[in-house]
Amino acid sequence: MQTPTQNPRGAEFWNSTMGHSWVSQQAVISDVFTSVTSVSLGAAAAKPGERVIDIGCGTGDTVLAFAKVVGPSGAVVGVDISVPMLDLAKHRVAEAGLANVTCALADATIYGFEPRWADLVYSRFGLMFFDDPVKAFTNIRGGMKAGGRLVFVCFRTMQESPWFRVPIEAARPHVPPQPPLDPSAPGMFSFAREERVRGILTEAGFHEIALKATDVPIHGGDIAQSMAFITQAGPLPALLENATDDQRHRAMEAVRNALAASLGADGRDLHVGLWLVSALA
Repeated sequence: MQTPTQNPRGAEFWNSTMGHSWVSQQAVISDVFTSVTSVSLGAAAAKPGERVIDIGCGTGDTVLAFAKVVGPSGAVVGVDISVPMLDLAKHRVAEAGLANVTCALADATIYGFEPRWADLVYSRFGLMFFDDPVKAFTNIRGGMKAGGRLVFVCFRTMQESPWFRVPIEAARPHVPPQPPLDPSAPGMFSFAREERVRGILTEAGFHEIALKATDVPIHGGDIAQSMAFITQAGPLPALLENATDDQRHRAMEAVRNALAASLGADGRDLHVGLWLVSALA
């Protein structure tokens, strides 16, 4: 199945190995992001009876949480570009017997949101990958009620996120050099600069824009769980992509040792640096 999109590279990425990896590691990823999910859902402050759009809903963690909060008098629409991830989200929704959830396979840049429908639009790491973020946020705002709330969480710089920085710095000496990245290109850290996020949202028509810098602990659990996550998600897989088997082996050993030296017994001695972003339509 093909996803209608203006971002074919993003669609290919999330429908290939990466999308299937997130499905296979769903339980691990959900656990690792426990604190992130709690903090961002708290900021969203959904209420019974509200209508919620969850952009980049992935395998369904936050869709399920919203569905329970808004109850049968409310409704949730989960939107994602990844077929394997959305299929798992649909399965989890059906398994939970939730009748107030719809899952849409779509690119939020061009998806036909019902006009002025949503009280709340939310995303956990799902909004940093748009090729044309102003167009995407303008389209999203069209699906929101006047005064509706936009709340999302995104990464600050990698330097401010030791959970990603520590493994990258450990692996880098063992793999081929990487070309410098365009900080504004679609990707995990494309919303790292506050002024860029404010500019995008302002141009898209949002107001009362606020960004709160928040450091959130990651639930690494133990080294095995941390390795299972970090080798499937984040910037490390791209760093290892062109490595030889020997380079990959040495890099993975270095990452394992760096995590072992950094993680506490509860797996929480590393954190991610986030923006909690809010705005009104």
